[in-house]
Amino acid sequence: MGFSAGLGHQEFLSSAFSVSFQPQIFFPSESSLLPSLLFYWDLQSCSSSFILGSRLLVRILSTATTMADYHQYGGSEEEDAEIRTLETEQLDDPDNFETWEKLVRAAEALEGGINRNSSPQAITTVRSVYDRFLAKFPLLFGYWKKYADQEFSITGTEAAEMVYERGIASISPSVDLWTNYCSFKAETSHDPDIIRELFERGASSVGLDFLSHPFWDKYIEFEERVEAHDKIFAILGRVVHIPMHQYARYFERYRLMAQTRPLSELAPAETMAAFRAEIEAASSQPAPGAKAEAEIERDLRHRVDSYHVEVFTNTQTETTKRWTFESEIKRPYFHVTELDEGQLVNWKKYLDFEEAEGSFSRTQFLYERCLVTCAYYDEFWLRYARWMAAQPDKEEEVRIIYQRASYLYVPIANPTIRLRYAYFEEVSDRVDVAKDIHNAILMELPSHVETIISLANTCRRHGGLEAAIEVYKAQLNSPDCNMATKAALVAEWARLLWKIKGSPDEARKVFHENQHYYRDSRPFWASYLVFEIEQPTSAATESVQYERIKQVIADIRSKSILGLDAVMELVQIYMTYLLERGTKDTAKEYMTLDREIYGPSSVASVRTGGNVAVDPFAANAFFPVRQTEPTLDDPSPAARAYAYYKEIAPNGTTA
Repeated sequence: MGFSAGLGHQEFLSSAFSVSFQPQIFFPSESSLLPSLLFYWDLQSCSSSFILGSRLLVRILSTATTMADYHQYGGSEEEDAEIRTLETEQLDDPDNFETWEKLVRAAEALEGGINRNSSPQAITTVRSVYDRFLAKFPLLFGYWKKYADQEFSITGTEAAEMVYERGIASISPSVDLWTNYCSFKAETSHDPDIIRELFERGASSVGLDFLSHPFWDKYIEFEERVEAHDKIFAILGRVVHIPMHQYARYFERYRLMAQTRPLSELAPAETMAAFRAEIEAASSQPAPGAKAEAEIERDLRHRVDSYHVEVFTNTQTETTKRWTFESEIKRPYFHVTELDEGQLVNWKKYLDFEEAEGSFSRTQFLYERCLVTCAYYDEFWLRYARWMAAQPDKEEEVRIIYQRASYLYVPIANPTIRLRYAYFEEVSDRVDVAKDIHNAILMELPSHVETIISLANTCRRHGGLEAAIEVYKAQLNSPDCNMATKAALVAEWARLLWKIKGSPDEARKVFHENQHYYRDSRPFWASYLVFEIEQPTSAATESVQYERIKQVIADIRSKSILGLDAVMELVQIYMTYLLERGTKDTAKEYMTLDREIYGPSSVASVRTGGNVAVDPFAANAFFPVRQTEPTLDDPSPAARAYAYYKEIAPNGTTA
């Protein structure tokens, strides 16, 4: 459920690839193919080193063409029918993970198992299924490994490497995937330098992981095979400083090898020079010649061994600190199922700890690792972006964090991260990009109140009040925007005229002229009533304003078709107004309303004008069960609109 953006700015799309630290962008499968095609089309022109135009063309075709378009899938009629059924189920419910898994297994099993002798139809089928599956769920490292193995059996080494490269670009913090890739490279390449280069890439990506020992073991195993003992010792010299699960066994081997390695390899040159100076200063009667040097080397090795023990002790301490959090991680990998609250809390505390420790590289790596497990939780993406924004000269890194969250992971149904991304681009003087992000959200969520209001306010900040009003008018005229949202937008339009332009008369006109369109909208009537109540008055104007407020209540009771509970709550607001700001004669009106609203059915009259017939003997006719106010997670459009206003300050900013 990615960011379905048919964005018009080439710069906007290609900027995600302008720095080296980045994932490969794969557009998740969506019901609409047009945004997907637009996205891929723009990606073809980007200069990222790991995205090849030919591969993107294949991806476009595999995304734009469903498997149902092929004449056959390969295999027997039974296999063909099974694939066809699963494809239909997947199209009907693209978020069903179990269906995807069944589809992958069925494709792999075609013709007794896919290999280089399989039919072109079967090979095309399995590739298309894997491409679409891993575009939808790019963090499943095990499936990248399976796909690479599949390509190796079909085409050979180069095709498998391309899959591995796509995999590590999608899930760079995966120890398992890097270990598998490096192992594959070591088995299929005869150039130690090329293999070593890949291992170094892996070390920079996963070397700090608390459970990175399988990777380091594989790296050391490779160097042992080529008998590069100096490099083995250098690797161990790096590993003994890393807090990890199996730090002790690496230190034991490092300490043992140190006994036979040259002094120059045992510690940094400046450290060794300091040790030598200490030893020479402590010697009162230095021995002549070679004997003196031999004694110095012996003392130096003893001093270096103590230094190594200090390193071990420090690593042990750092490992123990992190074990508090590591031991609570029950699912260190990605899955579509939700995490329990305890897991989320543990990640938050772990991030708090690492941030307090002050290491940029370790904190960044922990965020990357956390966001494999918590990829669907926008709170962690927001936290990562905010933390990165606090670091000096990290604007591009922040942009990429927002893009990864928006394009790939956070469901479009939760647009908060995308709106924050828009504000980030606005701050970066890319206002057109910010507007495009809003419009892209509205392509998928055309009735999302917060996004429309945010777009209007963005236009107002950079184009004036009329630009904001044009946004509201366009949405009010749009057939894709539902009536509940339009009611909220009318209220917000009036708010702009009142709060920004300072013209309550124009705002009142907007409310009055639109009330007959939104007779069933609680947010509309609530906003109208609050607008009139909040107008400033004086002794000379209070009576005029009282009549206006009274008329709004009269319209609510006679013209609206709100539920009885909504009418009662709005009338109660008016009754409170009467007590707090009314004159000596309003007590009588208050008591009349009290009788009509809360009295027994024989005397009650919640509505006036007779536009709605109410059975006085029906359950809850005049005393409906009070419902709690809608919240942001209430699925009904009216509730979402109302809940939004509960969280908006009078000036239109988020409270």
